[in-house]
Amino acid sequence: MKILLVYAHMEERSFNAAMRAVALERLQASGHEVQLSDLHAMNFDPVPRAGDFAAPSDPSYIRYDIEQRHAVATGGLSADIRDELDKLLWCDCLILQFPLFWFSLPAILKGWIDRVFVNGVVYGGGKWYDRGGRRRRRAMLAFSTGCFPSMCGADGINGDMDIILWPIQNGVLRFAGMQVLPPFIAWSVAYRDAAGRHQVLEDYGRHLDGLETATPLAFHHRDDFGADWRLKPGIAPKAVGQAGANRDR
Repeated sequence: MKILLVYAHMEERSFNAAMRAVALERLQASGHEVQLSDLHAMNFDPVPRAGDFAAPSDPSYIRYDIEQRHAVATGGLSADIRDELDKLLWCDCLILQFPLFWFSLPAILKGWIDRVFVNGVVYGGGKWYDRGGRRRRRAMLAFSTGCFPSMCGADGINGDMDIILWPIQNGVLRFAGMQVLPPFIAWSVAYRDAAGRHQVLEDYGRHLDGLETATPLAFHHRDDFGADWRLKPGIAPKAVGQAGANRDR
């Protein structure tokens, strides 16, 4: 497979850096082609700007998604966006690797998505969810957190991790059409000894071995929803985002 690893951590001595090294070594040893976007090393600018477009259709009022579509049609995307978009279009599998910040993505990685998941290519014009621009490609999250697993269970103080990840796994990856694989979570690494951290890295390597064979997470198809954008009566919810479906009908 062709794999794009997008990595977001500023510290080269971090556990995330060790995870990155494991991923590159394991994936390449398995025969995969790998490209790395190390966002901090690249000094990637995460802020959407009018300057992202060579010739905006309306310079007086920038509507970012509309200008993305216009720039695609006119060849006016900035070079840094074009380079990253080319990598995204090249890959069969996208891995986002990061430390979990405030139950979400680090700003630099969120900005990469904002700028690189381009309207008119990745989504838009009816291309979303199972009809998205990156359909049939795979995607996976790999991240570290200070939380213990019990804190992120259905009855945990932080809430269910599947719900925490819903805006990313459904609202970004699935929205773009990707088949979302089960995430790899490096739990509570700050509280582990050296042997414990080594075991997490071993587990990560084995997780990566299953990229081609892992069963994707369950999401509804667009045809499961009616004209009101709600699940059709009689269709049982199968994703965490629709867990409360039909209870008010």
